Amino acid sequence: MDQKLDQKPDARQVFDGAAAGYDALRRQLIPCFDGFYGMALDLLDFAPGAAPRILDVGAGTGLLSGMVKARWPAARLTLLDFSEEMLARARERFRGAAMPVEVLVGDSRSAPLGGPYEAVISALSIHHLQDAEKRALYGRALAALAPGGLFVNADNVEAEDPAVQARDRAAWIEAMRGAGLPEQELQAGLRRTEVDVLAPLALQLGWLRELGFEQVDCAYKWRHFAVFSGRAPGR
Repeated sequence: MDQKLDQKPDARQVFDGAAAGYDALRRQLIPCFDGFYGMALDLLDFAPGAAPRILDVGAGTGLLSGMVKARWPAARLTLLDFSEEMLARARERFRGAAMPVEVLVGDSRSAPLGGPYEAVISALSIHHLQDAEKRALYGRALAALAPGGLFVNADNVEAEDPAVQARDRAAWIEAMRGAGLPEQELQAGLRRTEVDVLAPLALQLGWLRELGFEQVDCAYKWRHFAVFSGRAPGR
C-alpha cells in the first residue's frame, strides 16, 4: 500500500479500458451493492421534489448520480472524472434528462470543483489517490460545499491489521464467485485493484474532523466497502 501511484498501472488507462462493460456486472463485483449505494443515497436527506446542487467526484459512468437522479429528478448534477470513456457512458445515461447534467473531464486532484453545492458525493474513486491527495481533496470538497452541505464518500478502505485486510479480500472474492461472476470478469476486477491506494477508515475520518467537517461518521461498512460522511459547518 505504500507503493507510489505512478509505479502502478496507469489508472486512466485502466478505467478507459473497462468503460464499455463497467456497469453490467456491478452487483456481482460489489456483493453489498444495495446496502452500500443505498446508504450513500439515504445520507442525502433532501426532501422529495428538492433540486439540490450536487457534485459527483470521480463519477465514472454516472452510476451513483443516476441513482440520485432517480430519487431527486430535479437535482442539478455536475459529474467530474478523468476518463473520457467513462464519461461518454455517463452522457448516454443522462441523454434526454429533463434537468440537464453537466459533465466535466478533469483530474479530481487539480480540477476546479466549483460550487457551492448542497452535496459533494463520490463512489469507488478517491481510493485511487495517494493519502496526501485524498486529504487535500477532502479539504477542497469542504470549500466547495454550501454552509451545512454534506460530503458523502462510498469507497474502499484499508483495514489497520493486515490479517483483517487479507480476510476481507478473501471474503469479497468468495462472495463474487458465489454471486456467479465469471472467472474472467473476476480476474479483471482484481487487476483493477492494482491501482488502489487504500487508507484506513479511522485515518480518513480523522482527516475530515481536522479539516473542519462536522457530524463525521461511518454509516455503513461491509468488509473493505465503507460509506462515510461529514457536514460543512453552518447547519
